[in-house]
Amino acid sequence: MIARSEISKPMMRTTPVLWRVLGGQQPYAETLAIMEQTAAAVASGQQPEQVWLLEHPAVVTAGTSARIADLLEPDRFPVFETGRGGQYTYHGPGQRIAYVMLDLKSRGGDVRAFVAALERWLIATLTHFGLKGEVREDRVGVWVDTPEGEAKIAALGIRVRQGVTFHGVSLNVSPDLEHFSVIVPCGVSDFGVTSFKALGLHTAPDAIDTALRLCFEAQFGSTFQ
Repeated sequence: MIARSEISKPMMRTTPVLWRVLGGQQPYAETLAIMEQTAAAVASGQQPEQVWLLEHPAVVTAGTSARIADLLEPDRFPVFETGRGGQYTYHGPGQRIAYVMLDLKSRGGDVRAFVAALERWLIATLTHFGLKGEVREDRVGVWVDTPEGEAKIAALGIRVRQGVTFHGVSLNVSPDLEHFSVIVPCGVSDFGVTSFKALGLHTAPDAIDTALRLCFEAQFGSTFQ
């Protein structure tokens, strides 16, 4: 089997992707419902491919592989079941989320290549700010070295329906890292989580969004607003 780290071809398409930046804290359940509707519209050709950048209030989301034992404080934050892959994930203020609705059929149809492209997108964004992100074959997400050891700085969780991707990635910019203690993040208990802020980088949200867009285009093609 080819390791995802060896899948390096960008998943380009000539048709530009709609790039949306949603202000404020977007309610999770309502956003999820609209995202699923939009993914269906992309599949039917009624809407263009899209990426949404946004932030949620503090919530815990459960992927299809979530284990109840990994939900350590079930009553602290609202918990939502989702159809994405993966286990428990925390979302909250200070975390940049990108929901990615792409027509995978027109981009080669390879889910592993898509995940690898998402990872390269996040790693390139980190590089833009002088951080070295890496992937691990036995762990999901993007990792950086810290004085305390390896820690996750970005998470991935996707689903594909009718050949269109949805859900996406999250990047820890300045969240309250203590909030992650309510779960075993993505089922990995031996390593911590970190953020731009914890690593000493106080980066403006607009700068994060600009870098995300630039690095997305290098992997997936042009965007428009």
